[in-house]
Amino acid sequence: MKWIGVVLQFHCCRYPYSGRGYLVRARLARYAIGTLPLLSFSAAIAAQTPQDLLAAGRVDQAVQVLERQIQAAPTAESYNFLCRAHFELGAWDAGIPACEKAAELAPANGLYHLWLGRIYGEKADHVSFFRAAGLAKKVHAEFERAVEFAPNSWEARTDLAEFYLEAPGLVGGSEDKARAQAEQIAQLNPAMSHWVKGRLAEKNKDAPGAEQEYRAAIDVSHGGARAWLNLAGFYSHTSRFDDMDHALRALESSPLDHPGALVDGAGILMRTRRDPPLAIRLLRRYIASSTVEEAPAFKAHCMLGELYERQGDLAAAAEQYRTCLTMAHSYRRAQDGLRRVTG
Repeated sequence: MKWIGVVLQFHCCRYPYSGRGYLVRARLARYAIGTLPLLSFSAAIAAQTPQDLLAAGRVDQAVQVLERQIQAAPTAESYNFLCRAHFELGAWDAGIPACEKAAELAPANGLYHLWLGRIYGEKADHVSFFRAAGLAKKVHAEFERAVEFAPNSWEARTDLAEFYLEAPGLVGGSEDKARAQAEQIAQLNPAMSHWVKGRLAEKNKDAPGAEQEYRAAIDVSHGGARAWLNLAGFYSHTSRFDDMDHALRALESSPLDHPGALVDGAGILMRTRRDPPLAIRLLRRYIASSTVEEAPAFKAHCMLGELYERQGDLAAAAEQYRTCLTMAHSYRRAQDGLRRVTG
């Protein structure tokens, strides 16, 4: 994995802060349309906003709505949502022009610069090192602009802090700047400030200090799911698997301050091949709850299909793969899974 890949793999990497992204993002790609027909474009779906559709994980419908909106009356907001739809699919090349157009039309909108930086970062993880280095400079510039125009956005400051943590100094990395952002974040989201400080401690091989920061995040968030997830991620990559299991069981019963933490927790269990029943419970709870854009429902269904497939329940796996594909018909992971379980 290139270093730039760590910069923006918000959930899927060693450090699942759960601000944006997905634990099983696992190198998504774009593929040709499969044999499964698209859902009908009903009046009910058409009446939903693109934001509603993205939160529901219905990315195919979101793209259709947004393309129609842009054709009729292009706006920065529509381009930003289109960028985010492509981001969910891992279609970086399709999403970058939309993100760039949104930032061009509304240059003082910090959110649009944040998304442009994020998609540049994802693209950087899929190109050569030399191209990645050039894109990393763009990531840095866009995150800086995001903070400039939205100084009270803890998400923008956290993404910028993570960039400072992971990027080489040659393209703008700086532990001192990451610490400075952590202090700013403390006023906006104390738990995420502790997360950044925990990451800094890990980078300096201070595991006890890192654990202390992650536990402090749990305290200030009153036991929130996001903070338990981040502690579980720390235990996972330090091979403390029993502690990881305990943290994820705590997550299961914790206040759901971030619904996507359920999906991310299931992803940790899948990667480490531990406690499949808990992973299934987390995903089922998520699917039954109010889903969010940060953890697309179609990916949750695909994960559930993979878990059922591992357990030998091929009929249940096929059902989940098919459900995924009704939301995102070109999602290769589900296409491959459905072929495996149906022969």
